[in-house]
Amino acid sequence: MSFREATAPACADCSGAIELRVEAKDHDIGGLVVRRVLPTARRRMVGPFIFFDHFGPAEFPPGKGINVRPHPHIGLATISYLFAGQIMHRDSLGYSQLIEAGAVNLMSAGRGIVHSERAGDDLERLSDLHGLQTWIALPDDQQEIDPDFLHYPASDLPETEIKGVTVRMIIGEAYGLKSPVRSYSPTLYMACAMPQGSTLALPNSYSERAVYVVDGSVQIENETCEAAVLAIAHKDREVVVSAREDSRIMVFGGEPLGKRHIWWNFVSTSKERIEQAKQDWKAGAMGSIDGDAEFMPLPE
Repeated sequence: MSFREATAPACADCSGAIELRVEAKDHDIGGLVVRRVLPTARRRMVGPFIFFDHFGPAEFPPGKGINVRPHPHIGLATISYLFAGQIMHRDSLGYSQLIEAGAVNLMSAGRGIVHSERAGDDLERLSDLHGLQTWIALPDDQQEIDPDFLHYPASDLPETEIKGVTVRMIIGEAYGLKSPVRSYSPTLYMACAMPQGSTLALPNSYSERAVYVVDGSVQIENETCEAAVLAIAHKDREVVVSAREDSRIMVFGGEPLGKRHIWWNFVSTSKERIEQAKQDWKAGAMGSIDGDAEFMPLPE
């Protein structure tokens, strides 16, 4: 999706295992509520993750649905993951791919790509949409790689149960699971369904970790985290998540990559590279999607 300025999340310092608590603010984009918790003024990244949006759940009447016009990216990879509904991805490489619940679309922008995200083939009936889009920054030596797109069906993602908690490994390795989804640097990303009263100790093999509560309510030491709250863990601390009610959480992080600049849909270590991307998009030099003359103009 395209980065749009939203109401700034509220951040607060914490004690114990949690370093920072981020409360998302709702932002409505045409009937779809989006909650953003990264980036914030207090914390720009967690591991390689530089952008974290939670959208929905939303119910669209027949003939309506998500409609994100063609727009560009550089220097990052987008990860789309749905809990419900469908999104049709199309890009300037010629890929057209429907993503459904539990699957992963991974798009590496590298030196530049253009894509759109629109309603799937459920457009003619009442449809739900609920999911996440995250961006990971690419390592210094991979920021200008050739763009690429990969799709992983839900059946490819490994799952296990740990003391009643169902863990799906989206990217990375933990608890004896290893995801087939490509990673560009040490990265952790997993979805966890936690019944009320269950606990989960987070893997400690990644130096930066965070917990986002999709729904429900969890406890991490003395911090209660409700839905749409991000809890960023202190490094080298044991983190145990306890479900106060039936809850769904996302655990993500990895190893830090260093400072990145982010402007609109562009991420880079270089401000000059971002300025070049702006000019390239204005000039129509970043490619196009066959059969789609629409585009998202550069913000002024």
